[in-house]
Amino acid sequence: MAAVKTKAPTKKTAKQRAAKKASATMTPQPSKGATKKPRVFAISFASVYPLYVQKAERKGRTSAEVDEVIAWLTGYRGKVLQRAIDAKVDLETFFAEAPRMNPNAGLITGVVCGVRVEDVADPLMQKIRYLDKLIDELAKGKKMSSILRE
Repeated sequence: MAAVKTKAPTKKTAKQRAAKKASATMTPQPSKGATKKPRVFAISFASVYPLYVQKAERKGRTSAEVDEVIAWLTGYRGKVLQRAIDAKVDLETFFAEAPRMNPNAGLITGVVCGVRVEDVADPLMQKIRYLDKLIDELAKGKKMSSILRE
């Protein structure tokens, strides 16, 4: 009888087994050309606005001051702001359709949620952070002239 040669199993290291298992369960990565938008862009401004007002009011400020800050940054005033809230536009649309972004918005500096607003690469995310920073300054009790960079 002819002897059957079998290949002896090779021992794999734990690292090799883990790498093989990880590659088998990985989901395919999107192509480099396709970028996924952050979920925050899809949040409606109508859901964020009451939180801004609530934060300001907890610190003794008013909703009129919140509206003034929003108007300074975006140009949304009175009925136009209310229309944007009622229409429940997302943050991406809110900033894209802003009547007039303030040219002095670049003067807004500082940290929001551990991120420096002046270092944010995405222009839309930077605008969202600008608004967050202004509301934070309002809630911290800064003077309105200082908040509005006058």
